[in-house]
Order: sequence, then C-alpha cells, then structure tokens
Amino acid sequence: MTATALAATGHRPAQAGAGRAVTRLAVRQVRRGAAVVFAVTVGMSTLVATTYTRTVGDGLDAAALAALARNPAVRTLFGEPAALDTAGGFTVWRTGTVLAVVLSVWGLLATTRVTRGEEAAGRWDLLLAGRSGPAAVLGRHLAVLATVAALTGAALAAALVAAGTPARGAVLHGAGLALVTTVAVAAAGLAAQVFPTRAAATGATLTFLGVGLLARMVGDGVTPLGWLRWLPPYGPLALTRPYQADRVSPLIVLALTTVVLCAGAFTLAVRRDVRDGLVAPAAGRPPRLRLLRSVESFAVRRMLRPLAGWSAGVGAYFLLIGALAVSLTEFLADNARFADLAAQAGFAGLGTVHGYVASLFALLAVPVGAFTAVRLAAFAAAETDGRLTLLHAGTLSRARLLAAEVATTTVGAAALVTVAGAATWLGAAVVDADLSLPAALAGTWNVLPVALLSLGSAVLALGRAPRGVAALGMLPSAGGFLLTVVADSTGAPAWVGRLSPYAHLADVPQTAPNWPATAVMVALAGTAVAVGTCGYRRRDVRA
Repeated sequence: MTATALAATGHRPAQAGAGRAVTRLAVRQVRRGAAVVFAVTVGMSTLVATTYTRTVGDGLDAAALAALARNPAVRTLFGEPAALDTAGGFTVWRTGTVLAVVLSVWGLLATTRVTRGEEAAGRWDLLLAGRSGPAAVLGRHLAVLATVAALTGAALAAALVAAGTPARGAVLHGAGLALVTTVAVAAAGLAAQVFPTRAAATGATLTFLGVGLLARMVGDGVTPLGWLRWLPPYGPLALTRPYQADRVSPLIVLALTTVVLCAGAFTLAVRRDVRDGLVAPAAGRPPRLRLLRSVESFAVRRMLRPLAGWSAGVGAYFLLIGALAVSLTEFLADNARFADLAAQAGFAGLGTVHGYVASLFALLAVPVGAFTAVRLAAFAAAETDGRLTLLHAGTLSRARLLAAEVATTTVGAAALVTVAGAATWLGAAVVDADLSLPAALAGTWNVLPVALLSLGSAVLALGRAPRGVAALGMLPSAGGFLLTVVADSTGAPAWVGRLSPYAHLADVPQTAPNWPATAVMVALAGTAVAVGTCGYRRRDVRA
C-alpha cells in the first residue's frame, strides 16, 4: 500500500495511538521512583550549596586545598577536588559521586524492571503482538527514563543557579548527571536483550557500573593511571570539573556511549524471540538437585549467587578502605579544617585508624540494608510472577515460606558484614595500620541492627504494601543515612538527627557498642517482621 493509502485507512493514527499508550504505560511504571530520585538529587545539592557559607565559609585556605588535592586517599574515596573555595565546586565534590551512583542505580533497576521484567512475566505478549514492534516498545520505555534523567539534570542546574553558583558550571554538572543516568539506562536496556532473566540483566549492568566506579577511583588516586577516568560512566563526569575547567568533551564521551549502547539494544531487540535473550540458558544439562529438599534449603540456594556478587563488591570497597587508613588519617591529623568538615558530613573521628574505620563502617549499613530489601523484593516478584502459586496451593504455610526467606536473608546480611570486616582488616594489615581482626569485625557487626531494620521494614511492606518492598526496605538504611548527613550539614535541631538509627550507633571499634540501642533496634526489626508476616498470611496472593 502507498503512504497515502495507509494514511487514508487510519494505520498511521492507530500506530501513533499505540505508541502513545506505551509511553503512558512506561510513565506510570516509573513515576514514583522518578519523583523520589528527583527530589533527592535537587534537594540534596541545593541544601549543600545554600549552606556552604555557613558550614564552610572562608575556612579553606590555599595550602589546605593544595594538600587535599595531592592526597591520594582523598582523591580515591571522594574524587579529585576542584574549586572547593566556591559553593558550586564544593557541592559537586560533596554530592556529585553519590548522586551519580544513586541516579545510575535507579536507572538500571527501573530499566530492567519495566523491560526484561515485564517481558519475562508475560505482560508484553499482547503488547508486542500489536502494532508496536519490540524495538519501538523498548525505545519508548528508554525514552521515558532518559526524559526523567534530563528533567532531573535540568532542575538541578536551575536550583544551583538559583543558589548563586555560576550558570555554566551548574549546567555542566546537571548535564553530566543526566548523561550518567542515560548511560546506565542504555546499558540496562542492552543487557535486557542479551540475558533472558531480569536478575541476570541487572547483575551484568551492576558489574558494568562497578567497573566504571573502580576505574574512576583508581584513576583519581593513581596519577599514571589517570586515563582510566575516561571510561564511562563515572570517570568522564569527574573530568568535566564544573566551576573550574568546565570541560565539555567528557560529556561527549558519555553521549556517544549512550548512543552506541542504545543502538546495540535496538539491533538485538528485533533479532531475538519474545521472552528469550541473546544468551540462551544451557540445554540438556544434568539436573542440579542440591538444596532442593526443603523450603529452607531452597531459600539458601537462591541466595548463594546474589550473595557472592554482593560480597565481592562490598569486600573490594572495604579492602580499599583499610588500605587507605594510614594515608587518610595522617592527612586529617595535619588538616584540622577538613576533619571538621568531615564531622559535619557525619564522619567524625577520622584522625585515628579506629575512628576512621568506625566512621566509614556506618556506610556499610547502606549496602547491607539494600541487600535485605532486594532479597525481599525478589520474593515479592516471585509471587507476582506466579512462581509461588503451586507452593501456596499446597499444604505449606505462607508463614513458613516467608520465615525461610527472612532467616536466609538475615544470615546473608551477617555474612556481608563479616566479609567487610575481614576485608578492612586485610587492607589495613597491608599498610601496617593499627587495626586487629576482632576490632574490625566488631565495627562491622555493630551496624547489623540498622540492616535488620531494613529487613523488618521490607517484610512489613510485603504484608501491607507489596509494591513498595524495595523502597520501604531501603528507608531505614539509605534514608536514615541521608537524614544524618543532612541534619549534620545544616545544623538541624538535635531531635531531627535522633530520628535516624545511625544517631544511636556507637563508634565501634573506637568506643564500646551501645547495647541498649542495639537491643531496641533488633526488637523493632523483630516486631516489624512479626506484623509483616501476619499481614502476609492474611492478604490475597498477588497476581
């Protein structure tokens, strides 16, 4: 048929209408998470920029800034400092990497959920049988996520300009964060075409982001390897150096990376079958019957592979933390002003090895809490996808099914904090830092109650609001840490800071544990698990 005939018969309007429906579907699926990351990104950056004069002021002299820029430990952990004597430069250094990680991780999780997750669950079957092909459906979902990234970056730039920072630096920083997010979205979109399961696609993209973050850290800390910072997505963001050099070329690298990844995703989308990936599962392999004798052992089996990945990431990071102990503590001991700024950011006592590891061990509660929330979210997804239907139809109680998941997740969280403690001790031993293995393990186990609060919150959400398991599960760990940083940075009333569970953690191993607070947090976590289990038993099975 000719183009005129197609238009006359209504094919084009119908196809356009189908495309708009797909776009509206994608917006509905990501709008809540997008609103959260939007608010966190804009709010956190604006807060730091507007309070710069009050919290930092003129206390940073040229000699102190030069010492900070030369210190490899500071550069490795926080990035190369630039223009710290300005509100914009300090804001970028203080929040840039954190927000880049938050936005990119949200982008990849949202992408694999609304693409590979929806397709694997069979909810794309009718959609792909209509007028919109696989590439078109994928493209509209990626476009929505890219639009969220662009709007977030634009709002951030506008907020920084309104806070009084130069417009060019604000625009570059906002554009950089937006492009980092689109790189993560494009990488996840490509992984969703390669791998047949959402978990595999998510894991592959997380590996990509982890390698990129490691390349940025090594490139910043080791001058001869500075070229590693050109590897996307996080290195080029640092190379833009807003408010100082204002370089545009690193953003071009991020944009080209996005284009290449999207092109690969669209190419593969039309060359595979629905629900399949480029990498097909092995066929004809012998049955693997280990850990299939009970619900409890099967829960362990499902956790082992994710736990190995989380352990590798956490272990690598805290190995680096231990290896940098001497360098960073000596630097802060010689530069009291930066020690004060670190204390305002929630990291007090960094002048000694025990104080240094105690402060950074607080960060451990965030990934461990995320691990517990993600495991319960996977359990909720298994219910939604119908993988638990036969179990629910049998004699097995739902309480036992959930109890097995909670118990194995608790053991996994304990394993993660143990790995972190051992890795920190090993890194410290390499540089002859004064840190024993029992002290390191005591420090990491001290934050486990916060992770258990995340577990309890996730179980509570499973029973009362199953769609919000991951978000509500992250609230005590990630939300609590953010509240602590904001309260310390802005001089908020003391009661605001005490709302965070981190305010009740002792600085172990520098001081003895706060056993009453630990007992209260464990009791609250147990209560949340009990209430959530009751709700899970009483509510209908999700379909």
